Amino acid sequence: MIPLTLIDTADLPDGGTLRLMHRGADFVILFGRNELMSSRLRGSEEALATLGCAKLGGKAKATVLIGGLGMGFTLRAAQAVLPATARIVVAELVPEIVAWAKGPLAHLFGDSLDDPRVSIALGDVRDPIVAGAGRYDAILLDVDNGPDGLIHVANDRLYGGAGLRAAYAALAPGGVLAVWSAYPDKAFAERLGRAGFVVDERKVRATGGRKGAHHIVWLASKAG
Repeated sequence: MIPLTLIDTADLPDGGTLRLMHRGADFVILFGRNELMSSRLRGSEEALATLGCAKLGGKAKATVLIGGLGMGFTLRAAQAVLPATARIVVAELVPEIVAWAKGPLAHLFGDSLDDPRVSIALGDVRDPIVAGAGRYDAILLDVDNGPDGLIHVANDRLYGGAGLRAAYAALAPGGVLAVWSAYPDKAFAERLGRAGFVVDERKVRATGGRKGAHHIVWLASKAG
């Protein structure tokens, strides 16, 4: 087997380190022994965008907030389905991930970061959510391995009751909060409901095909 080779590292605010690795043509980002993302498995990250944006009904001037740049799969899927008049804000906590997108992962991103609809906001996605006040038509969150703070403890503030109420307030009427997870979480789905959302839980393939592991996308809608 071809061994994994280290390309670069990125220190996290709460401690710990992300490692960008590659094996042949495959690129992975690791946190400890946890594989956070891989260039081989993009289906569920793409589904986060396609399912979330489908809830917007083709709204011409939609404003979409994406939490987490990752390897760009959610961003590119959103660009593919949103109109030319939409606005996409990507909040990314780790500056090195943006640098990787323009460097060793540039072949995955293509020209997506040059899209005039797209802006990158370095920092915690919670900040634009709290400041949102009805600004966003969709909020797409893929900032951890699920609705908890594995890689960034402060992410717990996104997934608790107060964080979900802030997300609800940041959405325009009829808006949707879409949350990616590597695993189901009944308690989180219940918290979404208590925050006022109508919850639709979708099981999607990590590969985007008919085989492979399942991930979860919650589609939490605000009343119109």
